[in-house]
Amino acid sequence: MDGITFSNPNAFWILLVIPIYIAWYIWNRKKQNATLQLSTLKPFEGLKRSWKSYLRHLPMVVRMLALVAVVFVIARPQSSNSYRDEKTEGIDIVMALDISGSMQAIDFKPNRLEAAKDVGIKFISSRPNDNIGLVIFAGESFTQCPLTTDHTALTNLFNDVRMGMLEDGTAIGMGLATSVSRIKDSKAKSKVIILLTDGCNNRGDITPQKAAEIAQTFGVRVYTIGVGTRGTAQMPVQTNFGVQYVDQEVKIDEDLMQQIAEMTGGKYFRATNKKSLEAIYAEIDQMEKTILDVREYTKKTEEYLRFAIAAMLLLLTEVVLRNTILRTLP
Repeated sequence: MDGITFSNPNAFWILLVIPIYIAWYIWNRKKQNATLQLSTLKPFEGLKRSWKSYLRHLPMVVRMLALVAVVFVIARPQSSNSYRDEKTEGIDIVMALDISGSMQAIDFKPNRLEAAKDVGIKFISSRPNDNIGLVIFAGESFTQCPLTTDHTALTNLFNDVRMGMLEDGTAIGMGLATSVSRIKDSKAKSKVIILLTDGCNNRGDITPQKAAEIAQTFGVRVYTIGVGTRGTAQMPVQTNFGVQYVDQEVKIDEDLMQQIAEMTGGKYFRATNKKSLEAIYAEIDQMEKTILDVREYTKKTEEYLRFAIAAMLLLLTEVVLRNTILRTLP
């Protein structure tokens, strides 16, 4: 009965008649049995019961099975074949990640970079239909992974990001420009860059404003995220006594981040801890939904015929039994 559904399942309530009929049958059989008083049963000792006596209730059993089959016919069993026609319009996304030395600050646990990686990987796993790429930047920029739907490979490359891979500094303009170059020729309906940084632009040959203009020209929307607590944060500093953590002022050029977002139709966010960073990515995820057009087709086939045939054969069997080998005299 796998894959079978019933168009009229309420018909199965009829089966409640069976226990009522069985009770009536037992009561009626007892009422019909004749009694004969004998002084002794010795004349009947050693007589074997006829095989017919064991089958005397068989017609009733066959009739009940026929009733069950008829109820299945009334319930209209149906099998169905269904398939989906899907049309997906994905979104191309480049994630631009700052890996400058200040990303080692521990106002995020275990530090800003590791927190950003963890949240970024979760964001990738929530976007299975999108092409996503990764650009890293510090004093220069580098494409860690071009746009791809192979999110396993992308996640591995995300995990491989380490401090010191690039010359130190914060070249926001270079990071944004490299991201635009990776996504500008995309045929996707929506092109998005998520740029995350914890500082101010101090390196690079391309200014952030110029890179934003280029993004605007190619219809790329940029969401900017500034990460860092307000006030001061503990950052590792190499001293003669090893690495020491000292309080340093957190400086993020929020006016610049806001300007880039507004120029490109995006939005600026400020994350002061990992929880707020997760909320930011969740909000971006909601704003940039992949378009999925799904049409479902279902074809149903009536399956009552086998039960109708079974009911007729059972009723025929009962009639034959009652009028042949199990025939009773009035």
